[in-house]
Amino acid sequence: MSAPPALPKPTSFLRTASGWPYLLVPCIPLAVVLELAHASAVPTFVASALGVIPTAALMGRATEELAARSGPGVGGLLNVTFGNAPELIIALFALGAGLHEVVKASIVGSIVGNVLLVLGASMFLGGLGRDRQRFSATAASAQSSMLLLAVAAVVMPAIFELVSGTGLPSVSAERIDYDATVEHLSLAAAGILIAAYLAGLLFSLRTHRDLFNPVGGEELEGEPWSVRRSVAMLAIAGVAVAAMSEILVGSITETAKQAGLSQFFIGAIVVAIIGNAAEHWVAVLVARKDKMDLAVNISIGSSAQVALFVAPVLVFASYLIGPNPMALVFNGFELAALALAALIASQVTQDGESTWFEGAQLLALYGLVGAAFFFA
Repeated sequence: MSAPPALPKPTSFLRTASGWPYLLVPCIPLAVVLELAHASAVPTFVASALGVIPTAALMGRATEELAARSGPGVGGLLNVTFGNAPELIIALFALGAGLHEVVKASIVGSIVGNVLLVLGASMFLGGLGRDRQRFSATAASAQSSMLLLAVAAVVMPAIFELVSGTGLPSVSAERIDYDATVEHLSLAAAGILIAAYLAGLLFSLRTHRDLFNPVGGEELEGEPWSVRRSVAMLAIAGVAVAAMSEILVGSITETAKQAGLSQFFIGAIVVAIIGNAAEHWVAVLVARKDKMDLAVNISIGSSAQVALFVAPVLVFASYLIGPNPMALVFNGFELAALALAALIASQVTQDGESTWFEGAQLLALYGLVGAAFFFA
């Protein structure tokens, strides 16, 4: 009679590629304690920022488990709906606090970070030891085109403000109350982006579904979750993300002063990275396993989702949350970074191949953008 299989040790999952974010769970109660104790802003900000990572990872895992049991159509819709939920929740709290420029900086930082940092790291690490990696140029091109469309939509309000308004916002601005004309133009642009996003969903989930569901996706580690457990975990993660986001946003202003950093840099680099750190790691991991279709889909697809869905939703939400509506008028650094990201995404994906050197170039460009944001 054979012996029963050994049960995995409780700590074994934490040492896996999917389990490391949960090592940061103690940061969640630590952030709450620091907030209640009215501690210094910097440790409170750091603890809450690190606390977002495991809650975002849990939300992503619960979404994937639900998607796996809902069929390709509903599953794809769940993934695109909750894929950027942590970033959206953080931005909604920032809207409520009137930090419009931080919100816009986090939007730009997320788009640029996905295209330059995540895709760059995926191509670099995935290409080491390999001559080249291949992926679907058609799917990548479709997502890159959507990103270019989004950039065009956010450039037009800025051009309008340059020609007929008071000019672009400064890097040090916190919130600008624009006139009704540019607010209405931003609202129209948001509506067009949402329409384009819905058309993209129809394209990727129904008419050309095979292009966006590559064979050999990343398998979930551990026992599969039931639907009830997945929904419960999703609800718990949502509450935890909201709690961490409220503490994070509440400490941004004082953290910027104490750390000698601008709110613009914190929003564009720090907040943008921590909101999707777990998903970013997955993209790099699957690229290392030579699954570049999935890595490209995560990086550029997430950027397109932020531009076409998250940004317009925040414009609509600003009419209900915060002191005044948020106009889609970005500063000069943000516009340049968005244009570079969209052009680079189109350039590096057009041939359906990547090498480690292309990844190194993307990482170098992200370093240049980050340095400009730091000294801005």
